[in-house]
Amino acid sequence: MPDLLWDDVRNFFDPGLMGSLPDGRVAGTSVEDWQAVLDLVRSHGWSCEYSEDGVAVRLPRAADMLTRREDTDALWKVWPAAGFLVSFRAYEASSIDFDVDLRELLGQDGVDLLCGRHSR
Repeated sequence: MPDLLWDDVRNFFDPGLMGSLPDGRVAGTSVEDWQAVLDLVRSHGWSCEYSEDGVAVRLPRAADMLTRREDTDALWKVWPAAGFLVSFRAYEASSIDFDVDLRELLGQDGVDLLCGRHSR
């Protein structure tokens, strides 16, 4: 998205309009897609933390993450850059569900960071 400009998308980044933690969803995914995201985070060396029921545990492979007990609250936090948190919830293999804190992505620098055009 090389042409995405703050002035064109500022309403989408407004916590008052969108909520501070809007949900994102990539539908039509598979276990392999989840594993690709895990591998991407590892290959970039981004900080991350995985927890089940509030207890930090070692990050599993995607297949194991997606086959845990249904009543387990699993949360995978990823920091692609300092001050920028993406929280993933592995509800099901068929969608990658996540949220970002819009308060961390203000201005053109935030848009650029979200789009991967440069890092802080």
